[in-house]
Formats: sequence, C-alpha cells, structure tokens
Amino acid sequence: MKNKFELELADVKKIAAAAEAEALKNNWPVTIAITDEGGHLLWLQRLDGAAPISSHIAPAKARSAAVGRKDTKAFEDMINNGRNAFLSAPFVDGLLEGGVMIVKDGQVLGAVGVSGVKASEDAQVARAGIAALGL
Repeated sequence: MKNKFELELADVKKIAAAAEAEALKNNWPVTIAITDEGGHLLWLQRLDGAAPISSHIAPAKARSAAVGRKDTKAFEDMINNGRNAFLSAPFVDGLLEGGVMIVKDGQVLGAVGVSGVKASEDAQVARAGIAALGL
C-alpha cells in the first residue's frame, strides 16, 4: 500500500499568500484558485480589479491541471497544434496556460490556476505560489 501526500490548509494558505504577493508585486489583478488532486476547490481569491470571468476561469485551469496531470499549457499547445478533438474530453474546461500542478515526489497533490493577465503571467503567479512550499 502506498503512502499519499495531501495538501493541508496551512499549505494552501502558504501557496495563496505567495501567489498573491507575486501578483501584487507586478500589479496584476488576478484570481487565484487552488485545488486538491481530484480538482476540488480548496481556495479561491479574486484580487481587486480582476475581471469577474477570471473567477470562473482560474478554478477551471486548476481543476484541468490536477485531474489531467499536466500543466494546462500542455493542453493549450496540444489543441493549438491541431488536436482539436481534445476539446471534447470530459472534466477539462480550463485548457489555457495558467494551471500548474503541485507535485511532490512524482505525486500530484493538486494544482494552482490563475486568470486575469497574459497566460505566461498567470502561470508565473501560479509557480510563485507553489514555490513557497519548497518542494
């Protein structure tokens, strides 16, 4: 039987604080979502000035990264390179860059999804949050 790592509330708060700090440092109005490995929402934070739709897109990115076991940039690239049939895959609807997996020892613990600025900047905020865990 395997041992399983899982995110605790303290971990989620640490990720959220670091992601928020990265966004604020750059003056980026974003929404930050954090999910567990099953894509279940653990945290949602919409910073001042973030577009209302970002509160739907950020959790979708996090969910897609967590259940798809890939950063959402990989899905976006797959579709942009012509694999349009992937758009019919169930349970993945945040197929834009900005969803980043949280991985420890090869095990996906969850994901962070960010929406509100350029896709690469969304991903930068998500990675900054995850880096706070020191994995």
